[in-house]
Amino acid sequence: MAASATPAAPAPDSKAALAAALADVPELAKLLEIDPYLKPFAADFQRRYKQFCQILSNIGENEGGIDKFSRGYESFGVHRCADGGLYCKEWAPGAEGVFLTGDFNGWNPFSHPYKKLDFGKWELYIPPKQDRSAPVPHGSKLKVVITSKSGEILYRISPWAKYVAREGDNVNYDWIHWDPESSYKFKHSRPKKPRSLRIYESHVGISSHEGKVASYKHFTCNVLPRIKDLGYNCIQLMAIMEHAYYASFGYQITSFFAASSRYGTPEELKELVDTAHSMGIIVLLDVVHSHASKNSEDGLNMFDGTDSCYFHSGPKGTHDLWDSRLFAYSVWEVLRFLLSNIRWWLEEYGFDGFRFDGITSMLYHHHGIGQGFSGDYNEYFGLQVDEDALIYLMLANHLAHTLYPDSITIAEDVSGMPALCSPISQGGVGFDYRLAMAIPDKWIQLLKEFKDEDWNMGNIVFTLTNRRHLEKCIAYAESHDQALVGDKSLAFWLMDAEMYTNMSVLTPFTPVIDRGIQLHKMIRLITHGLGGEGYLNFMGNEFGHPEWLDFPRKGNNESYHYARRQFHLTDDDLLRYKFLNNFDRDMNRLEERCGWLSAPQAYVSEKHEANKVITFERAGLVFIFNFHPSKSYTDYRVGTALPGKFKIVLDSDAAEYGGHQRLDHNTDFFSEAFEHNGRPHSLLVYIPSRVALVLQNVDLPN
Repeated sequence: MAASATPAAPAPDSKAALAAALADVPELAKLLEIDPYLKPFAADFQRRYKQFCQILSNIGENEGGIDKFSRGYESFGVHRCADGGLYCKEWAPGAEGVFLTGDFNGWNPFSHPYKKLDFGKWELYIPPKQDRSAPVPHGSKLKVVITSKSGEILYRISPWAKYVAREGDNVNYDWIHWDPESSYKFKHSRPKKPRSLRIYESHVGISSHEGKVASYKHFTCNVLPRIKDLGYNCIQLMAIMEHAYYASFGYQITSFFAASSRYGTPEELKELVDTAHSMGIIVLLDVVHSHASKNSEDGLNMFDGTDSCYFHSGPKGTHDLWDSRLFAYSVWEVLRFLLSNIRWWLEEYGFDGFRFDGITSMLYHHHGIGQGFSGDYNEYFGLQVDEDALIYLMLANHLAHTLYPDSITIAEDVSGMPALCSPISQGGVGFDYRLAMAIPDKWIQLLKEFKDEDWNMGNIVFTLTNRRHLEKCIAYAESHDQALVGDKSLAFWLMDAEMYTNMSVLTPFTPVIDRGIQLHKMIRLITHGLGGEGYLNFMGNEFGHPEWLDFPRKGNNESYHYARRQFHLTDDDLLRYKFLNNFDRDMNRLEERCGWLSAPQAYVSEKHEANKVITFERAGLVFIFNFHPSKSYTDYRVGTALPGKFKIVLDSDAAEYGGHQRLDHNTDFFSEAFEHNGRPHSLLVYIPSRVALVLQNVDLPN
């Protein structure tokens, strides 16, 4: 997070304003105790919290509470009734007329008109057939017909459609009525919220080595066992909400309630989530509520014939960089739609929480475009903040945590908004974690711009530890963002073209491959150990997946060559990818045993620029990193808080990790009462060049 600047001096009447804010926000005093620099902005927290409470109160008065309000999918869209008939409901405030058409009525556009209700809502009841069967069978195509005020006749997909698919060479998606005789029954309960979060960021479509779109079934059978073996306890699934354009990586949503049909059926996605649960793995959805696709034929845009409806009208409703539509978060039916969407994925598919994409765009009217975010607190308050969007995020977090107290929400925010991950009762937004987005940028910068001997140890430590106190962060060395076309994975930055020729164990180490393999492990371990309260890895990067990520599109002749994951590389005993895979697995398993992610922030006892050594303690472990490209150190003194005997529990130089086996794992290290670097005890260790070590005190109970 950006470092904070000292705010301007408070106004004379600030004491009264502070007292009023403390009276209105139940636990604001806790937040201000953690960060006293937020005191001048107490009134902002007060206003946000009061507005949040007011909307909750309004929902209670008008809708019977947020529990009922967030069940919009039970009445909106198309539903089979107990008598076999069909109930249909839409919100189309700008429409002159609304009709249902499809296979069931020979595509007659006007034979089934909706009745107009108050507040822009429309409803239709279609009685059952004479044999009491549904008038619209499962698997048949439907469209909503909108007659606009200007006289246009528009064919639309319901915003609440549960299944859409593209047939053959069709450009647009079709809305398919999804009402199977029997739906998937979940067999396994949700795992308990893990104390430490180790996330495997995944994309179903690219999970095969073949040049095609992989399926939910493929992921369930082939990828889930790998994730379990690697020691990850959480999967973050990207590109699940339906998106017409595959190359958008799932960030241009067209149907918010539909699981992408390009990978299979809704039942197969439910089986994927259920199977993960059986392995003790929780599943988060990458939810995109920051914007929506501009598509109107098969998206939300212009649904009722106007440029507003779910979005702001005019320029305010368009994101200039993303070329997409922006939600009007203060509109009642938009709130119902988005909050119901949160509930839908939790209840219908069994997801355990969300990673909220692109919320910097939501939090500010400027959407973060052209903003540097220096860390001056004035950047996070005032007229530039979109408080309607911020309060929607508070409502979404409140709903998710009320429905399922163990649910997890993660914010993707580049701005460093204070209190984003503080409880709502403190005036915060209520997220559980935020992504530590500065960390991967730092590693890429070091690899692109600096020689190894010029790496600044203090700057690395600062980047890894610069986070808001008591606001939990997900640390990562690289995610899907770093692998996208135009950039490269860390492994490819480190080893580049030599990955094609020199990854065989039958050939000697070249200097490039040796450096790449050693630094790949060290970067991951120091990020895991020092960078946050959770850890994330993008699928395949754990074993140094080569090249980059690029989806089929016109610019690459619709090629799938870079839209796949070559897991077979790590299964090949003759290739060095297995070493990185082994290290990643054992690093995660050690964290599972020792729990450093859930332990208090590390104590860094050394960041030595000349020696290129970083040492720190966390969860009773001593982490030692020697980033020097050539110097090894005999009897190097390392400070520790603990007396007693230490053993090596993780060594990046071990043979199974592609190391040079320069350390004897039978060695006992004894700390003595010799103060060093602010620690009461210290021990002497041999630290080879480009090596990461973890020592554990064996005198302490595990």
